[in-house]
Amino acid sequence: MRIDPDSRTLGGFSTFLTFVGLNLLYIVLCLPVVTIGAATSALYEVTLRYSDDESGRPLKDFFPAFRASFGRATVLMLCLLLPAALLGFSSVFWFAHPALLAGAAGIAAVIGSVYLFAAFLYAMAQVAYFRNTVRQTLRNALLLPAAEPVRTLGVLVIPVTAVALMILFPPAAILVGTIGFSVGAYATAFLFRSVFTRHDA
Repeated sequence: MRIDPDSRTLGGFSTFLTFVGLNLLYIVLCLPVVTIGAATSALYEVTLRYSDDESGRPLKDFFPAFRASFGRATVLMLCLLLPAALLGFSSVFWFAHPALLAGAAGIAAVIGSVYLFAAFLYAMAQVAYFRNTVRQTLRNALLLPAAEPVRTLGVLVIPVTAVALMILFPPAAILVGTIGFSVGAYATAFLFRSVFTRHDA
């Protein structure tokens, strides 16, 4: 009996294992919290490469990408993700009050939080794709959600769906913990490539 290492079945299984390993690696590197930015940027970098005719080696390229992006990604995370989280928490406070103005403030906080989260995702993808300064990347990240509302919705649907599934159907956490982040980043990579191609003058 001979096993062809280039068969479609083995190739597909190898790709599946690669995405599982990439997902677990991403989760582990996000645990210190302060490394979420660098881990997300590295995940986007390897999936953006892989979305380009399956180029690159996602697992082997992850750590070099993580180290290269650590400084810029961490600064941008503090500028975007931290305020997004604070606005999200403040919305809970506002919605707890029955006053009409408190409800309006809660809605504004939610909108601001979602917008900044989208900007954070764009910033991490830019760190992965370009070699711009932190200031330029931040400026672009804040403008892109408004400039690309449809694609931004697509970028947000994946993480929102993952969270909703885990809340509504807890066993889905196994799927998210296995391939959710890596496959989600791969799917999002095509949207990012489309956005960057449109705006890269």
